[in-house]
Amino acid sequence: MDSIVVTGGTPLNGQIAIAGAKNAALTLMPATLLSEEPLTLTNAPRLSDIATMTALLQSLGVEVTSMQDGKVQVLSSHAMTSTTADYEIVRKMRASNLVLGPLLARHHRAVVSLPGGCAIGARPMDIHVTALEAMGAEIELKDGYLHAKAPGGLKGAKVPLRFASVGATENVLMAATLAKGTTVIENAAREPEIVDLAKCLRSMGAQIEGEGTATVTIQGVDHLGAATHPVVTDRIELGTYMLAPVFAGGEVECLGGRLDLVGSFVEKLDAAGVDVTETKDGLKVKRRTDRAKAVDVTTEVFPGFPTDLQAQMMAMLCTADGTSVLEEKIFENRFMHAPELIRMGADIEVQGGMATVRGVERLKGAPVMATDLRASVSLILAGLAAEGETKVSRIYHLDRGYEHIEEKLSGVGAKIERISE
Repeated sequence: MDSIVVTGGTPLNGQIAIAGAKNAALTLMPATLLSEEPLTLTNAPRLSDIATMTALLQSLGVEVTSMQDGKVQVLSSHAMTSTTADYEIVRKMRASNLVLGPLLARHHRAVVSLPGGCAIGARPMDIHVTALEAMGAEIELKDGYLHAKAPGGLKGAKVPLRFASVGATENVLMAATLAKGTTVIENAAREPEIVDLAKCLRSMGAQIEGEGTATVTIQGVDHLGAATHPVVTDRIELGTYMLAPVFAGGEVECLGGRLDLVGSFVEKLDAAGVDVTETKDGLKVKRRTDRAKAVDVTTEVFPGFPTDLQAQMMAMLCTADGTSVLEEKIFENRFMHAPELIRMGADIEVQGGMATVRGVERLKGAPVMATDLRASVSLILAGLAAEGETKVSRIYHLDRGYEHIEEKLSGVGAKIERISE
């Protein structure tokens, strides 16, 4: 099993290219199920989660062609052979549930296993089910599978979401493109990945208005066609690498970075004493002082502070000057990285959904274990600031969301290597 070893104490300088968004690509790929004509995605990330989604789509009969070392994906659903998403594939990744809406929309039936993914708390499917039932779907849970059908096709409806769920918004958005009539999603998620999906669907011929707001209106059409679409920049990878020079010192330019993707995050960095400057190619980041300042963080749905940057921010605050309070309001069980940071000398107290972090002068390298995707990268970042060597094990989580992380960090001067044991 692979591990990553980081030796801290080296300032970082240079440029890091930010990949296309994992969460956007995993939503865009199932959109191919809505059309017989090909969908071409450019700027695609090269991650294990993308391979899992590819395998799932291929199991349905989708033809997937990878080009330019995986950065271009051509998908075609002209000769589908199945509408069943099997447990053995779906269990590996939460985003697998995004085939449900497109299958119902185009084929009027679907059998989809309940999904798996990171162990960061429950992410219930009831919001998806209730929303699709409002559009006329009949859905029954049997033996761990959602058996769904819409005999006369889906119908436009008012779909109020009890929570601004990203996945439910995406499922309904795709389903509504081929539904009969008008669908209005109320309390829709506003994440950039939603906006990116709407842009892609519109280029395929969908009629969508209001993406990026709480109310999205979709007028169903008879069919969708071919399209070529660039995957939006990964705002979570962007935020992660923006933090690297805050841990290690130095100055790093994140190529492809955009302020509109990480506005609330940048506000917290500024309060912590970090300069973020727009350049013609991206965002440049450096600390204003030798030590960051403590700040309080509450995770919220977009445009609030992203839950997927909470672990990385906690790690940074471990060496900040003062006491910080982090409140996790999106997922339960998302402070599992705290005990591992404590092994490195951090002073953290967790009570339910709140974590109090009292900054220390310096972390110390230690053997630590990743518990989920974002926790794994937070430990690597912590290693950049730690005295001595940090060994992060169970990094198979990491490869789900970060491509070539050792190369990107070593390219700006970090002492980091992957080892096999």
